[in-house]
Amino acid sequence: MAKARKHKHLEFHVDRPAAKPFITNSFDEAAGMAISLAASNGRPVNLDVVCWDVAAARVWGGDEGVEQYREDPEASVFERIVVRADAQGRVR
Repeated sequence: MAKARKHKHLEFHVDRPAAKPFITNSFDEAAGMAISLAASNGRPVNLDVVCWDVAAARVWGGDEGVEQYREDPEASVFERIVVRADAQGRVR
């Protein structure tokens, strides 16, 4: 899957209820935000990977990422990750 590397044309967008999307160049920051939101409201959260050029697609997905990018360079979302948190309550 993803490499946690950064690239100036690789963004991560996290949907937030009643707010603008959270946008960052860090997968770790985006994943943390998505997990926090999913745990707090119990709903799935979309974490979208946005590649603005071939170089960003290569950082995210290697040679396969480049192929996918070239198939549809105008795609608004390169990859969507749906994050869910299932609160299980107390564990003994």
